[in-house]
Amino acid sequence: MTGYALRRVLSTVPVFIFVALFVFFLLRITPGDPAIMIAGDQATSAQIETVREQLGLNRPMVDQLLVWAGQLLRGDLGRSVFSDIPVTRLIGQRLEPTAMLALVAIVFAIAIALPLGTLAAVRAGGVADRVVMAFAVLGFSSPVFVIAFLLVYVFALSLGWFPTQGYVPLSQGALACLHSLILPGVALALLYASLLARVTRASLLEVLSEDYIRTANAKGLTPARITIRHALSNAAVPIVTVIGIGMAALLGGVVVTETVFNIPGLGRLATDAIQRRDYPVVQGLILVFSSVYVVINLLVDLSYVLFDPRVRY
Repeated sequence: MTGYALRRVLSTVPVFIFVALFVFFLLRITPGDPAIMIAGDQATSAQIETVREQLGLNRPMVDQLLVWAGQLLRGDLGRSVFSDIPVTRLIGQRLEPTAMLALVAIVFAIAIALPLGTLAAVRAGGVADRVVMAFAVLGFSSPVFVIAFLLVYVFALSLGWFPTQGYVPLSQGALACLHSLILPGVALALLYASLLARVTRASLLEVLSEDYIRTANAKGLTPARITIRHALSNAAVPIVTVIGIGMAALLGGVVVTETVFNIPGLGRLATDAIQRRDYPVVQGLILVFSSVYVVINLLVDLSYVLFDPRVRY
């Protein structure tokens, strides 16, 4: 087990290096010059060149890479070229809304998907199965912003149960914070829940056809005990995998969700930075998102030790 965990941890090192190189070169081969945007449309060539020199954009690409890599190893993501605030501080200021939104969406998605997927598997071919699969297809094919606008129209504008936009910090109360995140959390969770429900159903159907399930039925165990105690535990590996991948994929959905609901999180920060071509901020955000994705997948791989005894040896 220790050897497996060590191999998985070491395998993330080249992934981090590749992601860092990819981010650096991707932003520099895309069209547009941040020096022109910073200097303004009315700036002269000399003024633009001065800004480019201040940003280090006039240096050779290799020199820029070495300087940036040295800063990265020291935990320095640079400073915003517009606000002159350290990128780490900007990310820290916007981290709470995104983290809380992702947490609420994950809890909602799991609470919705696991019971529905289990019900569809137990009632395979029946009305409940068809209804759950219809919900999964509809949720998976509907864009996040469409779901968000529908939720706002029904539950915020028509019924007035929730605010249309904004975020209440956790420091002002957990209930107030949760109340402001219910609509964006549900909008973000439905896509994830649809995928998780389908995977739960498929995994359970495979397990429910095994011989030991028939043996448990023959012993007179109740269907609930068989499903929860025996079937779900043995179907956990693909379900946990999708949960982990979905948690990382939620980071992409927060960009749209935070924009629709005007939540001042990392998604909004990424949108603003991309529009202004703020290189350090965009680089820092992509690295943070990528690192979270890699770490979550690593944790999923390590969790296999709990559910699959074959990886313990």
